[in-house]
Amino acid sequence: MKLGLHLKQSLALAPQLIQSLKMLQMPVMKLEQTIRMELATNPLLEEIEVLEQETDENVEPEFDVAEEVEKDKEDVDWDEFLYDDEEGYKVREHREQSEEIFEGSATRTATLYDHLLEQLSFLKLSKEEHLIGEYIVGNVAPDGYLTISVPEMASELDVEPEMIEKVLAMIQRFDPVGVASRDLRESLLIQLREKDMEDTLAYRIVDEHINELDRKSLLQISKMMGVSAEKAQAAMAIIKTLSPKPVQGRFDSGAMPVVPDLIVERIGDEFVVFHNDAYIPRLRINASYRGLIKRGSSSSQDTKKYIRQKLEQARWLLNSINQRRSTMIRVMEAIIERQREFFEKGAAFLKPLIMEEIAQKVEMNVATISRVSNGKYVQTPLGVYEIKYFFNSGISRADGEDMSKRSVKQRIEEIIASEPQEKPFSDQEIYRRLNEEGIKLARRTVTKYREELKIQPARLRKRV
Repeated sequence: MKLGLHLKQSLALAPQLIQSLKMLQMPVMKLEQTIRMELATNPLLEEIEVLEQETDENVEPEFDVAEEVEKDKEDVDWDEFLYDDEEGYKVREHREQSEEIFEGSATRTATLYDHLLEQLSFLKLSKEEHLIGEYIVGNVAPDGYLTISVPEMASELDVEPEMIEKVLAMIQRFDPVGVASRDLRESLLIQLREKDMEDTLAYRIVDEHINELDRKSLLQISKMMGVSAEKAQAAMAIIKTLSPKPVQGRFDSGAMPVVPDLIVERIGDEFVVFHNDAYIPRLRINASYRGLIKRGSSSSQDTKKYIRQKLEQARWLLNSINQRRSTMIRVMEAIIERQREFFEKGAAFLKPLIMEEIAQKVEMNVATISRVSNGKYVQTPLGVYEIKYFFNSGISRADGEDMSKRSVKQRIEEIIASEPQEKPFSDQEIYRRLNEEGIKLARRTVTKYREELKIQPARLRKRV
């Protein structure tokens, strides 16, 4: 009996949680599209026109969403769900002189997120499984890799990890095959399974030795696997046909303008964070439905039930928008406090910073900080930056100075980009070159950073 009650509560809370997390994941242009879709499908929502905003002296900068109250349908006091005519979701207008920064049309193109959601809709899933699927899709990076662990998802959604794994396995077979993989090994194995090659030598090599291939010769691989050199060569040829990044630029949104979600301005000695509200429709509850939901009205119970449902959906939406906005501002304010020298003096003064530090400061989990940081931009007096730009760990140079982990990764990419295609650099060679430049780190760290960049081992990069 207790178990049944728990499941009921989990399902009741999941839609609100999923909506809030999805909106936090969205960049501002995607958020606008979502809000306008809700406007088109929910009659209780209406947009406040610009002229009305200018003449309304009662406009407040924030919308304070009341706490959800659960009651039996027959005992609902409909007046509790009413909003005053002046109430609505209001957002702070940004200063006029910065409006020209956001000019330009944004052409709607299919995104990886849309592509995966469409495929998810074709599956026969329970309501809870579908919500889990939406959450997984929302945590897939542009390169196709999953950005959050199964235990983290299970904790946030309050479901068993086995259920997450079940839905994840389905999504990993979507087009492109291997999407939502957690690392290179898993992605390559999924691609091989889809080719019915699970019982092949190529599968065994990837499964057991993917991280050693750049350090092994063909003869060593053949000896390690107990096969002839010819068979090892054939298996390696198959592995080279696989995609190291599941998406491989298929959903490039290069034509889309970079629109910052946040704006940082220096006012006196302080750096002030604003939310970019230029694209966010101003919403409020449509007052014309007031009479339909009042207690004692002549409206049928079915009508009242429908209006109540739409009103709750509207409140969830308004709450999610408001929560997204306040969360992003809090995170950016914490970043500014930690990286103040960057904002005062420039990029050379960027300090090592990890997401855990900001998570502790704002009392949120690291997954939330990651959602705020990935794929969203902030306009600063120094230019426009992706928010995750401000996160990096420190590495000591031979001269005693610190440099960011991001800078080292960038240097590794540059070294690999300059390698001869017929003889790619091994991790040992990359390590040697970095060491000559005064960048001191272990060879295994070079391998780790290369894998985080989703770059294949040298043997798989070789092109004759």
